Parts: sequence; C-alpha cells; structure tokens
Amino acid sequence: MENLFDDFLRFFFEKADELFDMDKGFQFLDKELEQLFPDVDNFQASKFVDKLVKVYTRTGKEEWMLVHVEVQGYYDVEFAQRVFTYFYRILDKYSKPVTVVAVFTDKNKCFKPDTYEYDCLGTTIHFRYNTYKILEQEQAALEKSHNPFSIVILTVLLALKFSGKKGISEEYLYSLKLNLARNLLERDFPKEKIRNLMFFLKFYLHFANNADNLNFENEIYGFTQNENDMDLREMLLEYTKKEGREEGREEGREEGREEGREEGREEGRE
Repeated sequence: MENLFDDFLRFFFEKADELFDMDKGFQFLDKELEQLFPDVDNFQASKFVDKLVKVYTRTGKEEWMLVHVEVQGYYDVEFAQRVFTYFYRILDKYSKPVTVVAVFTDKNKCFKPDTYEYDCLGTTIHFRYNTYKILEQEQAALEKSHNPFSIVILTVLLALKFSGKKGISEEYLYSLKLNLARNLLERDFPKEKIRNLMFFLKFYLHFANNADNLNFENEIYGFTQNENDMDLREMLLEYTKKEGREEGREEGREEGREEGREEGREEGRE
C-alpha cells in the first residue's frame, strides 16, 4: 500500500488527482497511530495492516487531510465501533479532515459493516465510512483496469476464490498466478511499480511446494528476456538475492535462539 498509495487513492476516489496533490508525496503516520491506541494489546502485531496517511489537498481551505485505511480479514462484531473509536481519536489529535476506507479481505459474504450508530436518551451518533468488499468484485473488470492497484485487489480476489477450495488443483492455481504475472508485465506501468506488484503477487499467492515457486520465478525471468525488460529483470534478480540473504539471516537468528534455549534447558537440568 505504501509503494502504491497514489494508485490506491485513484482506485478508491473519483477525481483523486483533482482532490489530492500527489506530487507532494505522502506521510505514513504508523507510529502516531500506535500512540493513539496504547490500550490495545500487541498493537503492532495485530494492527500492522492499518494505515494513517497524511495527504496534501488541492481543494478547500485545508492544506492537508488524513486517510485512515483499515484492512479487515475476519468477522468482528465490534468492527464498526472500533473504526469509530479510531476516527474520533484521530480527529481529536489532529483537528484535520479525516476519511476512512475499510477494505474487507475475508470470505464471509454477509460481513460488510459500514455504519456505527449510538443512541442514549436523545444523544445520537450516525457514523458512516467507505467500504470495499473484495469478494464482491468482478474479476474481468479488475483485469481491464489501468490502475496498478487493481492487480493487488485481483490477487487477493483470486486467493479468496480458489486457495484451499476443494477440487482446485495446484496446477490450476499455478496457471492463475502465472497469468496474473503475465498480465502485469504486459501493462504499461513504471518498472518500480511492476517490481513491487510482482513481489506482492509472489508472497500473497505462495505455493507449498518449493519446486512450484522456483518454476514460477524461472518463467517470470523468461518473460523479461527482451532488451526493453532488462532493467526490470535486473531489479527482480537483485530483490530475489536480497530476499535470500534476509531469509538466511533470519534462519541463523532462529538457530541461535534455539541453541540458546537448549543450553538454558541443559543448565537447568544440571
């Protein structure tokens, strides 16, 4: 989302380029968002998909406003109240216009709360926010979209529709992922955005069989053989190498932690 936030705004808001000054960039207020909710247990682990973003405007009196994005992947009966709580705390802290976008990535067709209401002895609240249910979207429309963020939505949609579904073979999922990648590489998107989208696709639709993951990467490199794609090919190769180094370091850290735990157990027994 951070790498494609201009496309995110264009995807969810009509006339986004007239509303927002994309050239001024965006400020992601993740730490500030965490500080607003110190009472939430394990905030960083459970709420990492929330984003609070400072966006500069082109219209109205305000120089900038805030966009709060909530990505929700499971049923939560208190979701609407929670979003309202976030909203009023953000509004109280910044005293700037705030809009909320809730993106639902779950498989429950009936779960899409868009309103919080409160009524107590004549004191009432009717709070409504933007919602987007990925499961409701049309695959064909997303495939035709010229917005790079549509690839993100399409990837999640296909994962929801087919991953873990009975009767769907690994070969079929592999072909879906390959077609997504081919579709992406054929788009006239900036190479950096293609790279970011390719890695999202790679990790979000991950095969349990490592051989399939390796074959997928080899086929992707095969798509980037021509001279015009050499820069992209180098970017993909470099990221893969970097990813391998990070995985190696993490495995080393985990082995070290395990050795330390084992030594501790041995000392305890002695």
